[in-house]
Amino acid sequence: MGFANGIAEQYKNLLADWIPQEATLAIAVGDSYIYYVAGAYDVHLNCGKGIKEGSIADQVIRERRKIEAVVEEELLGIPYYGIGYPIELHGEPAALIVILPPDHKLAIKEPYRFITGKQQDEWSPIPIEKVSHFESLNKKSWFYAKSEQYKTNLTLKELHRRLPDCFLRIHRSYIVNIHSIRKITRDFSSNLLIVLQDNTELPVSSSYINDVKRALEF
Repeated sequence: MGFANGIAEQYKNLLADWIPQEATLAIAVGDSYIYYVAGAYDVHLNCGKGIKEGSIADQVIRERRKIEAVVEEELLGIPYYGIGYPIELHGEPAALIVILPPDHKLAIKEPYRFITGKQQDEWSPIPIEKVSHFESLNKKSWFYAKSEQYKTNLTLKELHRRLPDCFLRIHRSYIVNIHSIRKITRDFSSNLLIVLQDNTELPVSSSYINDVKRALEF
């Protein structure tokens, strides 16, 4: 249980940029839940409770991919909106589940198709696929397209919630477009570096290494 608690805290800190504070967290491995901390929306999962067939935990463990869905009440007795992430515990497939009220999904907007950036006194709508990366610098947010820098009033936290799946958080200060990555290498201290098509080098922080490796499959 102590091990599960430690893992859950690590993921909670990692996800803190976007999950609401009232979210409930659960970890499932094998055929049961081994960790559960109720937030404002408690679905009354207990440690040791079996995983029901068709639940988010069941799908994540079987399919080894992120699952996002509104789950009807026949599975747990209470409907909920959940997001499940594939993780590993002691080498075993496991699932980290973020649980929220069922209407939370309704508040989530479609991914950005464009982002409007400012240069001096001009604003330009840029197609999202042309953006190479986002950066937080000096308490301001910037993005880059064709090596040009634009300012945006959106925070990285807000952006992360609505960017398409091809955007990957690699650091508290950087989100990159996977399609803009040229290679992944290491610096003189053996830390991971993302090198973009224009040769911009961005560091991968230790908090995001596992996410980067999982997303890019290396």
